[in-house]
Amino acid sequence: MQNKKKLIDPIPEEFASYDEAAAFWDTHDTTDYPEAFKTVEVKTELRRRHYEVEVEATLMKVLRKRAQAKGIPTKRLVNDMLRRQISLAA
Repeated sequence: MQNKKKLIDPIPEEFASYDEAAAFWDTHDTTDYPEAFKTVEVKTELRRRHYEVEVEATLMKVLRKRAQAKGIPTKRLVNDMLRRQISLAA
């Protein structure tokens, strides 16, 4: 078995467009260019999480109409309703 070295194209100094850069990276592997990248340290903080809950279509129509009548987003109406219900149950 022969030990063949993989031929690696050099990264162009500059790409003429985002499409050209995308075309290059669609056909090349970033792991072949370790010297072109540097490790960076990133600190993040999640400030808000969003959750999905399935709601029946007929119920959603009612919620949207009520929210529209109050001039507020549907998600705000639903959150307000849930907060009130939870405080009553406590």
